[in-house]
Amino acid sequence: MSLKSPQVTQSSIQKVGILFSGGPAPSANAVICSAAECFRRAGIEVYGFLNGYSHLVDFQEGDSLQENVAYLRLDKMVLEGRRTEGGILIGSARANPGKSMSKPEDLKNADATAPMLRVYNALCSLGIDALISIGGDDTLTTAAKFKLFQDTFPAGSKRIKVIHLPKTIDNDYEGIDFTFGFFTAVDLMAKQLRNLLFDAQATNCYYIAQLMGRKAAWLSYGAAIAGESSMVIGLEDISDDLWSEEKTVNPKTGEVVVDENGVARKRRIVLFDKLVSRIADTVEKRYNDGKKYGVIACAEGIGEYLPLEEIRCCVSDDEYRSLEPDTFGHFPVSQLKFSSRLGRLVSAEMQKRVGKKIKFVGLQFGYEVRCQPPCAFDIILGSQLGTGAYVALTEKSLNGIMVSVGKEMKLEFAKFEDLINMDRLRAYQRPLRMGQGLHQLARYMEEWIQE
Repeated sequence: MSLKSPQVTQSSIQKVGILFSGGPAPSANAVICSAAECFRRAGIEVYGFLNGYSHLVDFQEGDSLQENVAYLRLDKMVLEGRRTEGGILIGSARANPGKSMSKPEDLKNADATAPMLRVYNALCSLGIDALISIGGDDTLTTAAKFKLFQDTFPAGSKRIKVIHLPKTIDNDYEGIDFTFGFFTAVDLMAKQLRNLLFDAQATNCYYIAQLMGRKAAWLSYGAAIAGESSMVIGLEDISDDLWSEEKTVNPKTGEVVVDENGVARKRRIVLFDKLVSRIADTVEKRYNDGKKYGVIACAEGIGEYLPLEEIRCCVSDDEYRSLEPDTFGHFPVSQLKFSSRLGRLVSAEMQKRVGKKIKFVGLQFGYEVRCQPPCAFDIILGSQLGTGAYVALTEKSLNGIMVSVGKEMKLEFAKFEDLINMDRLRAYQRPLRMGQGLHQLARYMEEWIQE
C-alpha cells in the first residue's frame, strides 16, 4: 500500500543528540523538528543541545549536564507545531572544539584535542550514541574532526556516530546545490532591493546595498537577480588585476603586525579605484540611456580586503581603533560598512565623467533575514534534510557523512573525506562558478559593457 508508514529499523542507537552551530538560517526548526520526530517515533530519545557546543566544550570530569540548561529533551510536546516557525528551537553559538586541530598530526596531540575530548566525555555522560550537527563549513569541519578523533581510539572504545546536516545561508560549500534558508533569505532581500529600486527611480539616485556573503556571493547574486539590481559584485568577481598587497597594521596600536620571525605580515587588498571605475562604467551606460537611478548590490566579503586607508574612511575613529586583524590580516566584515564610502567614490567618478552630481546612498542589510519565517520550499528542504539524518543513522547505519538533497528531493550521503581537505582539516569552499549558473544569469540581466 502506498500509504504505508516507514518500518522501524532495529538499531543499536538509543539516544541521539542534535546541535546547531554558527549563524541562524530560516527553516532551522524544520531540520531540527523533522529529525527529532523521526527518531522519537522510532522509540529513540532525542537531546537538543542548547547553544551549539557551548555546554559540551566546557564539560569537566565530574560535571553533570543539566536538563533545560545544557539540553532539552525533544519530545512530542516540545516539537508540536514548531517545524514551520522562525528562529532556532535549541539556539546556536560559535563555540568550536576543533579549532586547535589544523593538520592530521593534531588528532593525536593531547593539547589540541582536549576540547574535543571534553565534548566526547559530555556526550558519554548522557549515553549519547550518535550526534547530528547542523551548521556551515566550520561546523562540517568540526564534525569531521570529531569522527577522525574517535578513529584514533583503541579498539573496543565507545564511538559516537556523527552525521552532519548542511546549514549555510551563504550556500557556500561543497556537497550541496542549495540548502535550507537560502531561498527565504533571497526572497526577503530581493523585496528590499526592489523597494530601493522604486525609491531610486522616484528620486533619481543610486543605492549601493551591502549584502551577506563573506567568501561566496550566492546570496547577493540571488537577491540581486530577483530584486532587479543594476549590478551585483562578489568577491569572486575580483580578477587578478584588481588584487594587491599591503603590510598589516593593527588599528589599535598603529604598529605593523609581524610573524614569529619578525617579518611584516602582508594582507591581500582590493584595488578600490579599479572597482569604482567598473561600477562607474555601468552607471555611465545607464546614464547615457536616460536611466539616472539604480541599485548596486555588493557582497560583504569585499570589505575584508579593503586597503586600510579605505577602512578608515568607512568607520568612525572609535570603531576603527576597535578593529583587530586576525592571523591572516583580515578584519571582521560585519563591522565594515563600506557601501557609503563606495558610493561617494563612484559619485566623484561620475562627476568627472558626465559633469553632473549623482546621489549615491549606501546601506547594509541581510542579517535581519536569518530568523525570518521560512518559505514553503525551505520548509520542505529542511524537513527532508532532518529526515535524512534518521535514514542515515538507523536505516543505513552510516557514520561520518553529510546529508544533502539532490534531484527530486532525493537524499544523498557524502563522506566527510570527500568534503574535507584532509591535509588542512578544512571543508572545501564553493564560490560562484564564473560564467555559469547565477553568475552568468546576472551578467545577462545587467547592462552589457563592451570592452
